[in-house]
Amino acid sequence: MGRLDGKSALITGAGAGIGAAIAKLFCAEGAAVTLVDMDEAALNVTRLAIQQSVSDARIQLFVADIGNSDAAQAAVKLAILNHGYLDTLINNAAMRNNSALADATPAEWQTMLSVNLMGAAHYCKAALPALRLCVDNRRQPSIVNVSSCYAVTGRKGMGLYDATKAALLALTRTLAHEEAPHGIRANAVCPGSTLTDFHTKKAQATGKAIEQLKTERQNTSLLARWADPKEIAYPVLWLASDEASFITGTTLMVDGGLHVM
Repeated sequence: MGRLDGKSALITGAGAGIGAAIAKLFCAEGAAVTLVDMDEAALNVTRLAIQQSVSDARIQLFVADIGNSDAAQAAVKLAILNHGYLDTLINNAAMRNNSALADATPAEWQTMLSVNLMGAAHYCKAALPALRLCVDNRRQPSIVNVSSCYAVTGRKGMGLYDATKAALLALTRTLAHEEAPHGIRANAVCPGSTLTDFHTKKAQATGKAIEQLKTERQNTSLLARWADPKEIAYPVLWLASDEASFITGTTLMVDGGLHVM
């Protein structure tokens, strides 16, 4: 018996990194998944990797701009069409920006907000009617939003990203209040430094060895290392599972202790 047997999950930003790790773990634990990303090639890589390790995985792909509200509605409809229902939503998709706050343009702000905050809001709105129906069928629906440790810990150079991730925590708390009467739980996970494809490809593009890259986050957690994407996926799995049935409105720091440094 898998920890997510009988679950149907929609996961955004599933083409690589944390999203792909969540998708693989969810399938291994018995969930049917609908994977959303704007990069079709990356989604296909994720699907192939899952199928190689989980032979009976039930996977549906949907290529879309996460900031598109119509696409969010279509993705939810596809999940229900292929898997019969939707009881789990994982808002993981995000983009980055390195502009200082003093230099950021309105267009940069709008682009960041459209994906990191409004994207999650669109998928919540699209999914909520389906999630509410699950309660009548004795299922325990939940939403897990993937924020960031820097939503609560300051730094320089990523102000737009961090502001949208902080807003996502407020969105999660409000969702928990509004949807509790409907039987829906809403929680957030705040990852710390995680060694994803984004970081390794960026390092390789500049000629930096991966082994050197692995030594560069010793001061961003008490554990003095990067997290593996799987180490973020497991807390997401737990919050999405019925094991966390009495937990809602919670922000779970998965940052190796950075928030207490």
